[in-house]
Amino acid sequence: MQLGRIIAHFGRHWAVEGEAGQILLCHTRRHCAPPCVGDQVKWQPTDPGHGVIVEILPRRTLLTRPGRAGKFRPVAANLDQVLIVIAPAPAYDLLLVDQYLVVCEQHSLQSIILFNKTDLLSPAGRHHAEKDLAPYRDLYPLLFISARSGEGMERLRARLKNKTSLFAGQSGVGKSSLLKRLVPDKDIRTGELSPGTRRGRHTTTSAMLFHFPEGGDIIDTPGVAIFGLAGIDPGKLAWGYKEFRAYIERCRFNDCLHAGDLGCAVKQAVDKGEISLPRYRRYLKLLEKLPKIS
Repeated sequence: MQLGRIIAHFGRHWAVEGEAGQILLCHTRRHCAPPCVGDQVKWQPTDPGHGVIVEILPRRTLLTRPGRAGKFRPVAANLDQVLIVIAPAPAYDLLLVDQYLVVCEQHSLQSIILFNKTDLLSPAGRHHAEKDLAPYRDLYPLLFISARSGEGMERLRARLKNKTSLFAGQSGVGKSSLLKRLVPDKDIRTGELSPGTRRGRHTTTSAMLFHFPEGGDIIDTPGVAIFGLAGIDPGKLAWGYKEFRAYIERCRFNDCLHAGDLGCAVKQAVDKGEISLPRYRRYLKLLEKLPKIS
């Protein structure tokens, strides 16, 4: 029995990195719960380059996605933080940003907002972006960066050091460019992994973990299904808005949804300018997306 960490998912198999740095392609025993990238596991070798996962060790955190029959499947485990990447092109969607933030709060994950591609911004465009993002500055770390020019990259590296992180964001915002700059040997590592797992060059993976040279890891996973609102209780959505929390307990009714309810302290705070009106309006839009409480 040996210890290891899952660093990639290939269909029904998982690449496990052993304590000595070796990589094996593993399957799981039938009684074993579904694993995911980032899991710490116990495994046994079966033949050179292959093994079997026999146990998943307790997880600190877990991100999931909707599966079949209303169930959820694990996507990434033992994360410390999620990096929400936006950019001037494609145009950023702050409703989607708020949705990411709500899901991260639901899973007790730190969030960092990265405004990438600052090299595309004019002075006026930057001023507009900073104004749009002003309500987030007191709530979350916010970095203006550019994978092309290098702006803000050292500050980003400092945030990533000795943490396990995950990128989230729309397609085209530059996640791959950031990853390539942060992990210089990414392509080499990917090339080593495929022959190492004996699955050839056409191997596809739904998630992969990379190590930073200065310490820490990043999990690269395609798609945004893990940041959907499935499974979020409408009555708890407001807790995903950090600035609402100081007011929620002051509402007249315990089941207040903060959507025009009588005696709502959150709405009163919005009217007084203590809570951002655009953020509150986006909260109402997310609330509309959720199933109604019966």
